[in-house]
Amino acid sequence: MKYRIESDALGEKQIPTNAYYGIQTARALDNFPITGEKPHPELIRSIAIIKKVAAKANAEIGLLDTSISLAIGKSAQEMKLGLWNNQIVVDTIQGGAGTSLNMNVNEVLANRAMEILNNSNVTVSSNSHVNMSQSTNDVIPTAVHLTLLKLAKDLGTGLNTLHKQLVIKEKEFESVIKMGRTHLQDAIPIRLGQEFGAYACVIRRDIDRIEQSVRQLNKISIGATAIGTGLNARIDYREKMMEYLIEETTYPLETAENLVDITQNTDRYTEISSALKILAINLSKMANDLRLLSSGPLTGFNEINLPARQPGSSIMPGKVNPVIPEVINQISFQVIGNDHAISLASEAGQLELNVMGPVIVSNLLKSFTMLTNGVEVLSEFAIKGITANVEHCRELVESSVGIVTAINPHVSYEIASKVAKEALVTGQSVRSICIRHGYLTSEELDIILDAKEMTEPGIAGSALLKKAVGTS
Repeated sequence: MKYRIESDALGEKQIPTNAYYGIQTARALDNFPITGEKPHPELIRSIAIIKKVAAKANAEIGLLDTSISLAIGKSAQEMKLGLWNNQIVVDTIQGGAGTSLNMNVNEVLANRAMEILNNSNVTVSSNSHVNMSQSTNDVIPTAVHLTLLKLAKDLGTGLNTLHKQLVIKEKEFESVIKMGRTHLQDAIPIRLGQEFGAYACVIRRDIDRIEQSVRQLNKISIGATAIGTGLNARIDYREKMMEYLIEETTYPLETAENLVDITQNTDRYTEISSALKILAINLSKMANDLRLLSSGPLTGFNEINLPARQPGSSIMPGKVNPVIPEVINQISFQVIGNDHAISLASEAGQLELNVMGPVIVSNLLKSFTMLTNGVEVLSEFAIKGITANVEHCRELVESSVGIVTAINPHVSYEIASKVAKEALVTGQSVRSICIRHGYLTSEELDIILDAKEMTEPGIAGSALLKKAVGTS
């Protein structure tokens, strides 16, 4: 490999000749071989947008030569389109609050701009030109906001699709009677559609919660520079930046009310992460239910069938596992862990800057990415193709002691308890015991144990409520 020599305040360093990055990036590569993960492509795109409009704004207010501005703008547009992602090589976890990432982008854009200018007499500086009027401490947080707005939109699209699929299943399974369970024990009947309706409701709340938490991201800190005081950034630069960022992104951006506050405090990220954690918990609970309801098929609940996605065992022929709910569980565990890391990092900030930003951002972007992908596969590969084992569900209801609750108002609690005990001891059905003892007729039981009667508010068979409580 051929090298060129670059120097900074710490000395000289060899840089690969074919690399567009420079010495600060090379030092970061030495210092932070941490995760092996590179910055999220959407974050790189957001930084490129900021660099593009900053070059334009600086030229318009007379601080940057027009030819250099145009060259930086063109190189930034290329980066926005993903052309130079392979040159953004720093680790996602790094010391310096994101300076290494900011400088990696600056160096690539500066070298590419000089290539575009094709003029040996012109030097484009990564600091003086590409980073003009900026600091890592306003560039990276602004880029994070733009990135999260995009990722939140993608997640919202997936959640809305999931919600629609759950509503479809709610209607499809409206008449499927099954046994409800509490403590994993038989309780009282419920309709399968009611269970899916409950899933739809909780996902609707998740959508609203996440939308509410991300609205604050429209307030950004560009122009705040190092600690929020705006040193080295003119007011007209900030105004131009807001104008061009809105034009470039179409987001309703505005400058934060207090730039010192937004520079040092990261509670907006912990709030969003908390909303994602709640979503993860709800998805995991749903996944647990799907695994139970589809368990068996011969020795489990076997009330629903999940779409078969792949053979489930290397040794047991014909076995098919609930792999989609399983991956949702695992995504949820990771998101919950990410939230904990974000909480610790947010608390660890000191004074005018939270230097733990890289780990906050890395975990937040991972949570968004994993949830978006997970919600898509859950909706498409699991919920959409679920079918109900209607007759088996009904058989379980009819054989369960749990339906004794429905006859309780008609025969008294004491008699219902006797019926339940006899059913458990003898294995006979509640229905047959009631008929044999003359507590209720077959016709009365048909009405009382009707699926609609047992799964809606009120007393099942209320029209037949003619037996005095306490009769024997």
